[in-house]
Order: sequence, then C-alpha cells, then structure tokens
Amino acid sequence: MIVLASRNGRIGLAAAVDVMARGGSAVDGVEAGTRVVERNSDDPTVGLGGLPNILGEVRLDAAIMDGNTLRGGAVGSVRRHVHAITLARRLMERGPHVFLVADGAERLARDLGFVEEEPLTEQAAAAWNRRLQERFPGLDTRRMAERDDLMAVVDELQLSMAGWDEMKREGHSVSTAHGTVNFLARDRDGNLATAVSTSGWAWGYPGRLGDSPVLGAGSYADNRWAAAASTGTGEVVLRVSTARSIVLYMKMGMDLGRAVREAMIDLRALDDPLVDHIAVIAMNRDGEHVGFSYREDERYVYMTDTMSEPAEVNMVSP
Repeated sequence: MIVLASRNGRIGLAAAVDVMARGGSAVDGVEAGTRVVERNSDDPTVGLGGLPNILGEVRLDAAIMDGNTLRGGAVGSVRRHVHAITLARRLMERGPHVFLVADGAERLARDLGFVEEEPLTEQAAAAWNRRLQERFPGLDTRRMAERDDLMAVVDELQLSMAGWDEMKREGHSVSTAHGTVNFLARDRDGNLATAVSTSGWAWGYPGRLGDSPVLGAGSYADNRWAAAASTGTGEVVLRVSTARSIVLYMKMGMDLGRAVREAMIDLRALDDPLVDHIAVIAMNRDGEHVGFSYREDERYVYMTDTMSEPAEVNMVSP
C-alpha cells in the first residue's frame, strides 16, 4: 500500500497509512490524511486557518473519489465546517447527488449532524486585512460587501501578481494563495482513491470555485488505470480536465509519465500565465508514481506501510 500527497500533506501521511494498515480502504486513507491537514491551522490553504476570499470569508471546497466504484462526492463554498472532505465523503456514500455547494452543502451538513465550526482564525483574518491595507491604504475592510467594484479590487490583488511580495515576506510560497492539499492512495487490495481539499483562491471573488471540487478536473481515480490530482490555479485545470485526461491518455496506451506530460502540454497550450503555478501528481494501478510541475523546486511526498518516515520526491518539468 502507498499514499501520495502534495508537499503540505506530509503531516497527514502517517494517519493515512495507519488507517490502511489496520484494514481500511484507500478511501479511508485519503480521508484520514486530508482531515489532519484540514485541522492544521498553520496551513493557510486548507481548512482551519485557510485564507479568506475578498469579503473576509473562508469558503472550503473538497472532493473525494473511489477508483473501485467510480463514485465520488464533492462540496463547494462550505462556510462553517472545517472537515469539508468528510462532508464530501458522506455525500458520496449517501447519494444520489455528487456535488453540492454553499447553502445546499451547509444544509446537508446540518441534516447529517455535523457540528458547526468557524474556519477563520485570527491569524488568517489579520493577514487578509493587512494585505488589503498595504495595497489600498485607508480601505474600510469592514464594508467590503457594500462595494460595487469588487472585481476590480480582486484584479489588482491577484492578476498583477504584485501581491505575492507580501506573501513572501510572511514566509509563504508563491502558491499559497492558490494552494490545495491532495492525497492519492492504493490499498492492499489494489484499489485507488483521491481526496482534495482547499480554502480556495485567497482574496478571490465571492462564489468562485476552482478545480478542487470538480471530479475529472482537480482529481480523478479509476482502478483500471490511475489516480491523479493537481494543485495550483484551478481556472486553467478546469478548461482541460487535467486529472481525467491523464487517465484517458493511459487508456489510449501511454505509460504514466507520458500521460501526465501530455496533460501538462495541454495546459501549456492554453497560453495562460496561470499555468505556471500548476503541479500534478499521479499514480498508476501498480503504485508507480510521478509528479510534474511548471513551478521550480516543487516536490511531493509519499509513504508506504514499510516506511517509518515520508519521503520527498522532486517533481520534473514537462
């Protein structure tokens, strides 16, 4: 058995492997690993402590997929529940729906007895306010919802990329504002599963959804071929369905490395600078794995039941 994760998933690998070593499925493993990261308030891209959108609200997205049954569940814009991945799994198991967002996802959580919890921390709120004040001195951040020029504010913060300077000074990577955690697992029975969770595009426009909760774009698992997931700016991944493309390229006869490379070439064909922030990890049905990224010095992590510590692997450029 083996579990892969984006680098920020390192803290959840042991929990994922432990669950599977005790007889749990690949789905159990990816959920367990993701929950650890969602609970980590030091990670500004996922769950508790995630950075807010332009209104100062943390909205969480998650998706989970079982490669054995090809069933999946996804939730988007979840406001008051830190463990969005567990809500996505319950939706997958409950059916018949696959994807619920905002009020619908919140209602399902209440119906299922989930306890409400505010994901916005004081640290994240302070970072949100500080960046706005640095870019727009004198801005009344308490009245953001009343503004009629929110998209212009978002454009200034995001698309100019000038805002990354503040993030770097605070010790975060360039990918922090677009970050995600993803897990891929292969259990002792050879079943594959994926899980993705994120707090979305920080300082983004209200209602924005990226690729993370979209099965086939941000993640996909199929026992017959492979499992794959991406991190970075989901807008470009949505346009070419990256995760599903990798699986289909393998179905067409490509090996894992070539399949991921072709999917990355598809991204580059969009001629969009946001592609520079994309990283992809993938694993075939035999547990072989690769990682590709257009970002420099990007790594992913993995762990098996025979390892005492996770290992890091350098991603390669397509």
